Amino acid sequence: MLSHPTNNSIKREKLYPMARQKTPKEIWRSNDGNSSLYRGDKLALMASLPDASFDCIWTDPPYFLSNDGTTCVAGRRMAVNKGKWDRSQGVDEDHAFNLEWLMECYRLLTPAGTIWVSGTQHVYFSVGMALRQIGYRLLNDIVWEKPNPPPNLGCRCFTHATEMLLWATKAKKGSRDKYTFNYKEMKKINGNRQMKNVWRISAPGNDEKRHGKHPTQKPVALIEQCLRASTSRGDRVFDPFAGSATTGVAALNLGRFFVGCEIQTPFAHIARKRLASADSKSKVVHNT
Repeated sequence: MLSHPTNNSIKREKLYPMARQKTPKEIWRSNDGNSSLYRGDKLALMASLPDASFDCIWTDPPYFLSNDGTTCVAGRRMAVNKGKWDRSQGVDEDHAFNLEWLMECYRLLTPAGTIWVSGTQHVYFSVGMALRQIGYRLLNDIVWEKPNPPPNLGCRCFTHATEMLLWATKAKKGSRDKYTFNYKEMKKINGNRQMKNVWRISAPGNDEKRHGKHPTQKPVALIEQCLRASTSRGDRVFDPFAGSATTGVAALNLGRFFVGCEIQTPFAHIARKRLASADSKSKVVHNT
């Protein structure tokens, strides 16, 4: 396992102006008291949590896509920039950033815990390398295919219709720690056929954005499929880049506990509303 990066650590003040300036504040707690959302720096929150706190981590980190270009949104040309948090600081610093938070995730996972990280070509090469450097065991790459992607306005490359999910475990091959893979359930929901690693799932609809919009929001169905595959009822799920808390909504829908952290106040407010709504219909149960 690598030592903590020091000389080449990310300049967090550029990406996250609030980073490490405030203790993360709990802004939502579930009715049963077992799930929560924090607003603030993820690393500060993670440092306060004990080892082996979570069975699964599902997260959607910055892709570093904000490069002053344009994209197509609802048929209109729009700026691709999403904020300082999505700007690249260069290859080395971006990779150091990924190493740092993924190391903390490694500590927080149970010995048989798994992690899912979404990304595009702009970030998943770094994430994949960081996972291997730290000591995770890569299990699968999942290709998420979007049925109706926006057109490529530059017409100088193919339309971007996919994102990648990297699934890895802390469990060493051959060890007594066995990660969860609900093979039979996945086969059943796939028409009794072995599920492939290409998933065709639509982007979030208006019903998933009724509490507000996040520029990189993932569909609940995508995360639910990941959690169905790799967790059990009552498991603990963590998301250090909670955004609008789609991970939390999916976890609560499936009867899992959730802890998330979001540093951007507008997104944290959206996340709180979505979690409160999901909690009212939650299937979370205690392990027995």
